[in-house]
Amino acid sequence: MSRRAAVCPERHRRPEPGERVSGHRSVAEILERHVTLELSGIDRMYLNVYMPRLQTPEGVAGFLVKHRGHRMASSVLLDPISKSFVSRLETFGRKEKVDLVAFEKGQRKDDVAAAYRKGFRRREGVLFIGKAQERARVVRTIKRSNPRTGAKFPWLVSSSAMVNQYYVYAMDEDFGPFFLKFCSYFPYNGKLCINGHEYLKQQLKKERIEFEALDNGLLSCAAPERAQEICDNLSAETITRLLAKWLQRLPHPLEEKDRQAGYLYDLSVLQAEFSLTHVLSRPLSGRVLFEEVIRENLDLGRPDQVQLIFDRKVTRRTPGRFRTRVLTDGVVPSLHIDYKKTKIKQYHKEGRALRTETTINDTGDFGIGRRLKNLPALRRIGFAANRRLLDVQRLSHDATLGEDELNRIVRCAEVDGRHVAALRFDDPRVQALMTCLVLFVFQLRGFSSRDLRGPLAQLLGLGPEQLPAGRMTYDLRRMRLHGLMERIRKTHRYRLTPQGRRVAIFFNRVYGRLLRPGLSALSPQAPPGAHALTVAVRHLEHEIDQVLEALRLAA
Repeated sequence: MSRRAAVCPERHRRPEPGERVSGHRSVAEILERHVTLELSGIDRMYLNVYMPRLQTPEGVAGFLVKHRGHRMASSVLLDPISKSFVSRLETFGRKEKVDLVAFEKGQRKDDVAAAYRKGFRRREGVLFIGKAQERARVVRTIKRSNPRTGAKFPWLVSSSAMVNQYYVYAMDEDFGPFFLKFCSYFPYNGKLCINGHEYLKQQLKKERIEFEALDNGLLSCAAPERAQEICDNLSAETITRLLAKWLQRLPHPLEEKDRQAGYLYDLSVLQAEFSLTHVLSRPLSGRVLFEEVIRENLDLGRPDQVQLIFDRKVTRRTPGRFRTRVLTDGVVPSLHIDYKKTKIKQYHKEGRALRTETTINDTGDFGIGRRLKNLPALRRIGFAANRRLLDVQRLSHDATLGEDELNRIVRCAEVDGRHVAALRFDDPRVQALMTCLVLFVFQLRGFSSRDLRGPLAQLLGLGPEQLPAGRMTYDLRRMRLHGLMERIRKTHRYRLTPQGRRVAIFFNRVYGRLLRPGLSALSPQAPPGAHALTVAVRHLEHEIDQVLEALRLAA
């Protein structure tokens, strides 16, 4: 066997440039080398549809008395308006030949809508109208008494009740599938649900740009830059035009004279999802990467990490739970991080893409109003949170002494065609060398082979004469070629490189402060209770013995 083979028996070939020795992939490497499409955009938006002037009992009283001219305000006057609206809505359904579907308890409305979309062939129109009883905020009348005369009079108050909600599921030529929900009772608040990725697909079709769809996203696109522009152009004004368009087509709860008087619908944000999708060229590598990222980022829910992701100061008074959850849906794991009512979800989508989603459930978490006009500010927060999460994961998964750097030091290599022996972490001579290098961190003039020989011999239990010059030259050469030190020009002295300082300190501290005391605590000779680690490991051993004993008894 040759000397080189004995020094580095595991070396079979020289790695290609940029190739990792290990089979693992880092976050940075996956995102830089194996992403075929990156897309950032609004995903699902759930919006409140409401008339601002009718959200308080006082506003409803003004509508009935000042606008409609009634002598007093009572919810009895609202009943004919509600019945007329429901009647016109059901008549519209019969005229358009769309089904009126009564949703059953526990039935997934999205599944019903998906079945209707399969058979829909028109460019746009109503798919069906759904009906369900749900709790909603309504205006009721109670009786009050005049404190002086005792006379009874009606008084409007806000309350809640189980009332019929009508879901209009439709297809729009610009937005694709969406639904608009109306409460059948005054003040007829509603909900609008849209999907930014469906909007993107519709726009790409209109511009005849080829793409391959991913469920709720894109897998590929012939013009990725244009796709990103379309996502960026989805604005509050565009969404408002969608609502205005369909309010003109559908029966309106109020009459034309009411709308002319300013009783108009407006939009506010109930829930907004902002997504960042990285489609991967190597799906299996992406799955392995994501599972590894989950393992290494279980502390992302801690307040100090959350404030990095959301760029918000977190104190003891900050409401909400700060936690990281790992959930599994079937066999697909997902990472969840909470900040107040805002959540970030990250998962491996359909085995093809890394999806990061920030869902803002309360705009007040960030000191922003609910009105849709605040969408630009919400976009900045949501998209920035997605990016910061990936940045934090890069730092945690791709640390300075990451797997690549560790392998570069502790394994054999070739530099400019010259073989470089490994600096193995478990080699006593390497540990002694690293300890000696720490001694020269502050030497402005560097150090020579003679300066290093004395302390190195002491650590190895040898006399200086027992360390020949050839052996010292060998050690200095391999540390220099590994990039830990450099020769001072026109001298025989050396100085540590910045990376050399970090590696020497790292090796020294891990060995001296972690491995040696840790393994001492795990030693069978360690006295019981001498170290918290000793107690924990012995408790674990006891539990394992108990399980094995139970298995033997069962067998």
